[in-house]
Amino acid sequence: MLFWSFSFVWFKMANVFYRPITIVFLRLVIAVALLSLFLWLTGAFRRITIKKEDRKYFLLLGFLEPFLYFLGESFGLTYVSSTTGSVLISTIPVFAAIGAWLLFGEKLRLINYAGIILSFAGVLIFIINPDGSLSYSLHGLLLMLLAVLSAVGYNLTLKHLAGNYNPVFIVNVQNIIGLVLFLPLFLIFELDHFMGVQHTAESMTPIGLLAVFASCGAFILFAYSVRYLGVTRSNVFSNCIPVFTAIFAYLIIGELLTRQNLAGMVIVTAGLFLSQVNGRGKVFSKTEILTGKTA
Repeated sequence: MLFWSFSFVWFKMANVFYRPITIVFLRLVIAVALLSLFLWLTGAFRRITIKKEDRKYFLLLGFLEPFLYFLGESFGLTYVSSTTGSVLISTIPVFAAIGAWLLFGEKLRLINYAGIILSFAGVLIFIINPDGSLSYSLHGLLLMLLAVLSAVGYNLTLKHLAGNYNPVFIVNVQNIIGLVLFLPLFLIFELDHFMGVQHTAESMTPIGLLAVFASCGAFILFAYSVRYLGVTRSNVFSNCIPVFTAIFAYLIIGELLTRQNLAGMVIVTAGLFLSQVNGRGKVFSKTEILTGKTA
């Protein structure tokens, strides 16, 4: 969650130099290269073959996430602050909990669901002004909503691949598909701008950090965590993302951190602890754990 929290700040830093599609395209190039190298060194490429009947599910995975997800998130972040964007994305655990119940039969105690609701209420505080109005751009909200719905659709599609494939292999394949889908958009809309940018360590560093820590490292850590905590409980930790992002955005890029933000952090954290009360959730296969924000 720390790595994913930083990703919103790193995107804002990269967006100073590059446009959204360029950022995502370069991020995917690096992530695919790293994950492919890992799978090759561990021999997974030689051991794993995609079954013919599963090809359509892999194509749908790649279309939903990273393609639609990153389109929504990246362009959404051009309209809203990194903190607000992270708050909207953090609503994914609420829908993931519903999906885990419907698809996997994962049930929690009433106090756990109360914690999820309380945590969600906490993130709402981030985008509600003192006068009761919502402090967001409508374009930004709709684009971030696209990202959330794409992640939910990704979760539902992933059910069909549960237990049959290595999770790192799945993410690498979907990133390759996403890379292919983003290539024509990059060449048509942003190649000229990319060629006109002076590429320096300052401009490329946040993209490298996005690829290594958000697209690779965060996923692997999250995958093993959910294996022991279950889908719903692990996804609730995503509500920590806006808390961490608000702090990092304030320290690194100077975004305002208000008393209202601090109050939201306290409520989010309280809900998080309530959601964790009394034991672990059901343990699933390594592929079933890929819910929420994984790319």
